[in-house]
Amino acid sequence: MRRAAALAPLLVLAACKTAAPMPAAPPAAPSIAGVPEPRIALVLSGGAARGFAHVGVIRVLEQERIPVDLVVGTSVGSLIGALYAGHRNAFELEWAAFELKQEDLFDFGILNPVLGMGLAKGERLEAFVKGKVKQHNIEDLPLRFAAVATDLNWGTRVVLEKGSVARAVRASSAIPGVFEPVSHDGKLLVDGGVVDNIPIDVARAKGADLVVAVDISEDVGNVNIKNIVDVLLQSTNIMFAVNVAHRRAGADVLVAPKVGGIGMLDFTQRKQAMDAGIVAAREAIPKLRAAIDAWKAKKVAEGVPRG
Repeated sequence: MRRAAALAPLLVLAACKTAAPMPAAPPAAPSIAGVPEPRIALVLSGGAARGFAHVGVIRVLEQERIPVDLVVGTSVGSLIGALYAGHRNAFELEWAAFELKQEDLFDFGILNPVLGMGLAKGERLEAFVKGKVKQHNIEDLPLRFAAVATDLNWGTRVVLEKGSVARAVRASSAIPGVFEPVSHDGKLLVDGGVVDNIPIDVARAKGADLVVAVDISEDVGNVNIKNIVDVLLQSTNIMFAVNVAHRRAGADVLVAPKVGGIGMLDFTQRKQAMDAGIVAAREAIPKLRAAIDAWKAKKVAEGVPRG
């Protein structure tokens, strides 16, 4: 009996040596709950009447509750961006945008080409923005905003992020030859699309974590060129498309509405352009949500505090 009792501890030790080790618990999957949301920038390209597609994209982003922290726009992208930054409401944006008519943009005058530097002055566009955006200065907008223009003297990009909203939009939209250049802060400015029609790196420089860029430069073909305005606009359209081609890859999510059949001055198809923006944005939402989740997961892996 005493011998059996003495052997018991040895048997227990032997059993411990031969038993299979317990499997280690699998590592916990990183949680993204509580991680701050990424700062999302919306970059809106130029393209005249095709810009109504931007309105459709913004509607979808609001419906999907995608927070936009910054809007950067060139040409008509600056116009739509300023209207949205002033209201931060897609319904108000649609209301304002659909009141826009061709005559609100182009104040052609007989003497403009002779005495000025463009067929139109651009004063009507500036007045339109003043009437639709109650904040006078960019700094006072409820949503961060920047417009991109081109320094006509030196060919450099100018980012307008302070001062008059309406003046910035007018400068950013001053298509060379069509509108007179805009004198602003000692510079002579024209359409930002001359140097950067989809200013993704401007959004990055202003602190964006993710960039959603909307490109409306699709399909530059146009066989309906009849006058000098058509020539200037078509030349601009080609220029915009060329300088977008090597920049669009910099976006985290690229939205490209099918607006190739809409002419630069065809305001009769504003509804079609907006619908194209809605369709393209809905197609891009899964990729955008995946980009947001990936950004958050990366922050968890880097040990960013959650709160």
